[in-house]
Amino acid sequence: MPRTAPVPPELPAGVHGEAAVEVLRMSAFAARPHGGNPAGVVLDAAAWSEERMQAVAVEVGYAETAFVVDAAVGGDPRHVRVRYFSPAAEVPFCGHATIATAVALAARRGVGPFTVDTAVGPVAIETALDDGGRVAASFTSVEPAVRDLDDAVATRLLGLLGLRRADLDARWPLREAFAGNWHPVVAVRERGVFDGFTFAPAAVRALMDEQGWAGTVTVVHAPGDGSPAPGVTLVEARNLFPVGDITEDPATGAAAAALGAYLRAEELIAVPARVVVHQGHHVGRPSVLAVDVPVAGGITVSGTAVPLP
Repeated sequence: MPRTAPVPPELPAGVHGEAAVEVLRMSAFAARPHGGNPAGVVLDAAAWSEERMQAVAVEVGYAETAFVVDAAVGGDPRHVRVRYFSPAAEVPFCGHATIATAVALAARRGVGPFTVDTAVGPVAIETALDDGGRVAASFTSVEPAVRDLDDAVATRLLGLLGLRRADLDARWPLREAFAGNWHPVVAVRERGVFDGFTFAPAAVRALMDEQGWAGTVTVVHAPGDGSPAPGVTLVEARNLFPVGDITEDPATGAAAAALGAYLRAEELIAVPARVVVHQGHHVGRPSVLAVDVPVAGGITVSGTAVPLP
């Protein structure tokens, strides 16, 4: 029988005259208290219109809110269908909101496997209790892909970030990577440049919309101080996601999966491998994402999610 876990608190949110709705507010991939990426989760949105989901996403104000629009596909309570909305638009897939949804479902239905149907295809979920009694969750992405980043687009993007070609890590070529959303991957050689670059959110948003980048712009740095453990690659990441008041995502599961696919495709890691992504420091919400990269197939991203007060 599935094991149970503590149930996160449910917070009511009235939206534009609608009856009060139950919105879970969770933080995924937190490295320490007050870290991680906040996500909204609505576990019963079966009768909701797109307009209502969009309105709730705006009201919640997080990078994404997940809406369970079928709580038991084919009558199976461990198979659900989810849609994701940012405050600006629907998003095909969101990793941190998937982790938050998985933790919330496991708290109610018991830990174990789930399947989440998304706009990009079915995503396999595993949940279990860790040594502290918290629910840990992982998702395995849909089949990933990597493609060249158009040179003219790359030049425009670098210009918007105030970066030069000389600032890039020559080992890590400019590419676009997909594991649910397409993400341009930009690797910066020097830590100081990585920490210090700035950008105009509106201009970056316009380029992202033009290119169909529904997720984030992924900017990474590979520290030169060695691996944290044998067979583990450490990566520092900044994921740019200008929408509303948000400029950078504190933790981006879909981008972490796409990064794993990129590293495999470019033969920058010896697979199977684990990649540990540190993110969120630049926006005051430190986060850690564990990425397991197999020889072939989908990329697995793991973490936890905790209730927000």
